[in-house]
Amino acid sequence: MNPSDASCPRGEVRMSAAHATLTGDEASGLVILCDHASNALPPEYGSLGMPPHLLGRHINWDIGAEGVARALALALCAPAVFTRYSRLLIDCNRGLDDPTLIMRISDGAVIPGNRSLSDEERHRRIDMFYAPYHAEIRRVIDAGLAAGKPPVIVSIHSFIDVWSGVQRPWHCGVLWDKDPRLAETLLQGLSRCEGNIVGDNEPYTGRLRGDCLWQHGTKRGLAHAIIELRQDLIATEVGQQFWAERIAAIVGAAMRDPVRRKALQTVQHYGSHTGGIL
Repeated sequence: MNPSDASCPRGEVRMSAAHATLTGDEASGLVILCDHASNALPPEYGSLGMPPHLLGRHINWDIGAEGVARALALALCAPAVFTRYSRLLIDCNRGLDDPTLIMRISDGAVIPGNRSLSDEERHRRIDMFYAPYHAEIRRVIDAGLAAGKPPVIVSIHSFIDVWSGVQRPWHCGVLWDKDPRLAETLLQGLSRCEGNIVGDNEPYTGRLRGDCLWQHGTKRGLAHAIIELRQDLIATEVGQQFWAERIAAIVGAAMRDPVRRKALQTVQHYGSHTGGIL
C-alpha cells in the first residue's frame, strides 16, 4: 500500500502525556517504533539540572531517528509510536530491572536530577512515562493481530559517528537477537546499496534482555529488528528522507512478496524460555 492510496490513512498524530502515535493502516502488517525520539523534558523536571549545552547531545536522544521513523511510517502506511521525552528521564528501551533504566551518569556527564532518585520518583516515572508507552505499543500490535496481520516491528535508532575519539565506519547497523527473519532481509538489502558499510549487531548488540523489542517482538513471537543509523548521515531532513526511502524500499519489497511476507508474519513460538536469551 502507498500513502497516496485513498484507503491509506495519512498519518494523523495523536498525542498523550508519554507518547505520540502516528496513525496508519493497522492491516499493513508493520509497526514502526522510535524509543529515543525526543530530547524534551516535562516542564516540572526543568533540565534535570543539566547545563544547556548538554541538552542537545546524543545522551538525551537519538538524533535524526524521529524524522526517519516518521518518513518511513508514511512511506509504508504503517502506524508508528514515538516517545515524547528524553531517555534521561527514563529509557523506554530498557527492562524495568536494568540499572540503566534511569541514568545517573551518561558518557561522562552527571545528571543532577537523577543522582539522588527516590524509589517513589522512580515508580512515578515508570507509571507516567514508561508504562503508557509500552501499553500503546501493545495496543497497536493487538490491532494488527485483530486484523489478521501479525505486525513486523521496525525500530529506528541512531548512533554517534565518533566514539572515544574513533570514527565509526558503519553507515548503519541491524540489531537482532534470536529471530533472524527481518534482520536477514535488512542486512541483505542494505548491503546491496553501493558504498554502504552495514554492521551486523554493530555498533551495538541486539541481544539485550528486557529491551523494547524483547518485550514486544521476542516474547510475542513477532518478526522484529532495530535499525541503527549514523547520526551525521541523518542530521538533516534530506538525510532522514533518504534513509527512510532506502529502508522503505527494502521492507516494502519484502512485504509485497507473498512468500517472504508470510514468513515474516508467522508468529513464532519460543517455548518457555522467553525470560532469557536463547
